[in-house]
Amino acid sequence: MLDRFRTTVEHIEKRIEGFKPEVGIILGTGLGKLVEDIEIKYELMYSNIPNFPISTVEFHAGKLIFGVLAGKNVVAMQGRLHYYEGYSMQQITFPVRVMKLLGIERLLVSNACGCLNPDYRKGDLMIIDDHINLLPDNPLRGHNLDTLGPRFPDMSAPYDKTMIKKAEEIAAAKNIVAHTGVYVSIAGPNLETRAEYKYLRTIGGDVVGMSTVPEVIVANHMELPVFAISVITDEGFPDTLSKVSIDEIVRVAQLAEPKMTLILKELISSF
Repeated sequence: MLDRFRTTVEHIEKRIEGFKPEVGIILGTGLGKLVEDIEIKYELMYSNIPNFPISTVEFHAGKLIFGVLAGKNVVAMQGRLHYYEGYSMQQITFPVRVMKLLGIERLLVSNACGCLNPDYRKGDLMIIDDHINLLPDNPLRGHNLDTLGPRFPDMSAPYDKTMIKKAEEIAAAKNIVAHTGVYVSIAGPNLETRAEYKYLRTIGGDVVGMSTVPEVIVANHMELPVFAISVITDEGFPDTLSKVSIDEIVRVAQLAEPKMTLILKELISSF
């Protein structure tokens, strides 16, 4: 596995000609337009990078973007990978390992999610300060890569408290509704039943989604500080549950995206 990382990193480094990213960004469903604010230096298709998994979701672009955002060198994944696509946890988190080895010092993650907390509404944002992992596998299962991190990494604070506080301040100053809460990660790709939404709320979830946690686990394994933010695209309230389509989820994500983008840009500029 280490040889695969080295091969991938060497391939990328040759093509970005000395560019050194400071911040890694993972853009979730319907949230790819942040790239429009990046002063792009290099674009690499996942399909052209050795060992790199390819996003199969139609609304995920599948590009690794290198450039400048808010005065910082960034590398952005325009299109992430999901367990429901059939990938292993090691494949899903492979890009995070690569970004760390390229030199990033922080990881920013976004996603689209469903609402469990009755005080939240679709179109709101939620800053993640903890998570519940209900995925059926773990990216750290198997032989531990000691050169990357410890066998039993601590997860008492998986999301960086300093970045959370700063993002909360930015949201308040910009009059953006941004809750702070708990993200539950499930396998998907189907949405949840009424009973499942009730269960997820009962165990402490504020929102539910199909991503983010594997990447956060691996980042913590490598002692890489993480900030994560969700766009709430649908409401999973059992008593008023109605059908929702992926097209509607993407539409709501795109409408809320400018608020998320503003917070991320302001946060990056504060580093």
